[in-house]
Amino acid sequence: MSHTGLLPHQFLFRYSFPIRYERKLPRKGKKLLDLPAENRLPSLAGLDRSVPFGELRLAWNDDGLAISVQVTGKVGPVQADPRAPEAADGLQVLLDTRNTQSIHRASRYCQQFYLLPTGTGTRGVAPVAVSVPIVRAREEAPRVDVTEIQLQTTLLKSGYQLDVWFPSSVLPGFDPESQPRLGFYYALRDTELGEQFLSVGQDFPFAIDPSLWSTLELAGRI
Repeated sequence: MSHTGLLPHQFLFRYSFPIRYERKLPRKGKKLLDLPAENRLPSLAGLDRSVPFGELRLAWNDDGLAISVQVTGKVGPVQADPRAPEAADGLQVLLDTRNTQSIHRASRYCQQFYLLPTGTGTRGVAPVAVSVPIVRAREEAPRVDVTEIQLQTTLLKSGYQLDVWFPSSVLPGFDPESQPRLGFYYALRDTELGEQFLSVGQDFPFAIDPSLWSTLELAGRI
């Protein structure tokens, strides 16, 4: 990792990303999301000269938040076990529906999810969402029903695409009209390809400290 002094470049700035409004989500056809390239989340990997192996696309509407991740470059099968989601192939997502970046311990508006492309169902090949409490939170977040989260996995020749729809029911405090900004962080893990982070990596306590998260701006309705 390239550093300025002792700090990685990603730590030196606060990042804010506009997220496109998509009225017809989730989709009613064969594809859950089908987000266009315009919804791509910019990668900060170039700041430390690393090469990303995953691409994220995001969207929102009044009913919830959509996240699509595509991983490429794999050779072997996906390794995912919902009993140990932090060590599985998949996406760790942290969300704060109040975007309170001045706090160092999570509030009741903060949620943590592990999104795994496989790991459940009769053959263990269906995607699964796991909700995990944030360690050292200053307030206990409401428990959410992860079965309300919709997921769809498409296995690719050298990876996978995982589409996830978070209804507002699993995002306590989600109110785009009065709170048009969300605190957001992700960590993408793969047993073959390593780890990819939104900004800072494991040297920083991003999993417990919302001040390290970035901002999603819920852009205007089209």
